[in-house]
Amino acid sequence: MQNNTSKMVTLLGKIRKQMNGAVLDTFRYYGAKYGMNYGVAIHSIRQMASEVGTDHDLAKFLYRQQVRELQIIALWIADANLVVGSELDFWREGIVNSELAEQAAQGLLCNVADMSFVANWCSGDNSLVAYAALLAASRSKNISEQIIQNAVIEAVTLNTDNHLVAQGAVALLSSVIADRESLIVSILEQLPENRTAQLVAEEIKWRLEFGC
Repeated sequence: MQNNTSKMVTLLGKIRKQMNGAVLDTFRYYGAKYGMNYGVAIHSIRQMASEVGTDHDLAKFLYRQQVRELQIIALWIADANLVVGSELDFWREGIVNSELAEQAAQGLLCNVADMSFVANWCSGDNSLVAYAALLAASRSKNISEQIIQNAVIEAVTLNTDNHLVAQGAVALLSSVIADRESLIVSILEQLPENRTAQLVAEEIKWRLEFGC
C-alpha cells in the first residue's frame, strides 16, 4: 500500500507529463504566487483528482506542498464531512491567491454541511478568504438567508474597493435571485457607500430588471 509520499510522487509524474508552458504564460490570478507551477489545465487536474477519489489524509498532505497542481488536487479529494472546527482553519490558511480561493469554493467548501463559517470568513480582513466563502455559499444547498445577508454586508463593508469580493457577492446573490428577491433588495438597501458596493448593486439591479 502506497504512503502519502509515494502517492504524491506518482501524481507529480502525471503532472510533469502534462506541463504546459503556454498555459502558464496566460495565468492571471491575484495573490501570492505558487512555489512551483507546471501550468496544467484545470480540467486535467480535476481528472487526476477524480482518479484518486476521496482521500482526506492525502489531501491534507498535498495541500501543505507549495505546488499548484497538488494543492488544487487536494481541494477536490478532501472529505467535506471532515471539514469542521480547526479543519476549517487549516484549509483557510492555504487560500493565498484567487485561483485557490475559487478551487476551494468549488471543490470542497461548497460541500461542507455547516455553512456558518461563511459569515465568519467574510467578517475578517482577508479578502481572498471572503471571496472563497462567498463563492462557496453561492454553490451550497445549505445556506440560510441570515448567513447570506451577514456574509454579503460584512464582506462589502470591510473590502471597500475589491472587485473579487464584488464578484463573490454577485455570485451569491445571483444564486438566490429567482426565489429570494425581497432578501436581495433588503441587502442592497443595507450596503455601505463604497466602490465594492457600487459594483455589486449595479450588477444585481441589472439582473433583477432583466430577470437574469
